[in-house]
Amino acid sequence: MSTPAEYYRSLPPVSKTYGVACFMTAAALYLQLYNPRNISLDYGLVIKRFQVWRLITNFFFLGPFSFPFAFRLIIIARYGVGLERGSFDKRTADYVWMLVFGAISLLVMAVVPYLLSPFMGPSVVFMIVYVWSREFPNARINIYGLVSLKGFYLPWALLALDLIFGDPLKPDILGMVAGHIYYFLTVLHPLAGGKFMLKTPLWVHKLVAFWGEGTQINSPVERNPHAGVAFQGRSFRLNGRTTTPPQTTQEPYNNQQQAAADGVVFRGRSHRLNGR
Repeated sequence: MSTPAEYYRSLPPVSKTYGVACFMTAAALYLQLYNPRNISLDYGLVIKRFQVWRLITNFFFLGPFSFPFAFRLIIIARYGVGLERGSFDKRTADYVWMLVFGAISLLVMAVVPYLLSPFMGPSVVFMIVYVWSREFPNARINIYGLVSLKGFYLPWALLALDLIFGDPLKPDILGMVAGHIYYFLTVLHPLAGGKFMLKTPLWVHKLVAFWGEGTQINSPVERNPHAGVAFQGRSFRLNGRTTTPPQTTQEPYNNQQQAAADGVVFRGRSHRLNGR
């Protein structure tokens, strides 16, 4: 069995980053480091007081430490990771764009006062569940070891559980709507002969390339070669002299290849032991 550290390192980058960010947000709330009202979505404060961070921070709040929070974190670890390793394998930028597009869709829907929710993190989690159910409709899943059903019906089963437990259904429904819009524009509409209109923007590819994590097939930008390097610069020895890496030129290398091709290892004058 792998250790927790090995399991953490094996997780794909996007799901791992989002899950850790949600966990750290809940941990900071547990330590009373901030007030949830300061990160909630409030268009009045965004427009009047330019508190634009609310457009982003509300997506990382899944609630305080509780069973619903743990359940949503498990959903990210299972279905988010499964989606990133499955349909979005070697498509890190496309997976990032899916989450960004879902967040933008939720922000647009939140303009309607009835659809406004102070925290859209649960809706993003439910969007991940919906897209996973459409990508893996025939996968067999068990819910609490009691009910076995196909993956296509997973969002509806979770919606029924929230109804039984008395949890609000609006975040789940908004997540399903955002997930269906994305799946319709990227899969259903092109399959029906329509034009693919939701191509991943170039700035997302640049962001992933600068991040240096994950891979993207046919990426229009090159990956940042310096990502993950802690220090770059000149090194100094203890005697105060600087050290530079040895430099090689192409010409000696070509001469060496030519000599090897001639079958001669060393060219030059030879001397006997008596000095002649």
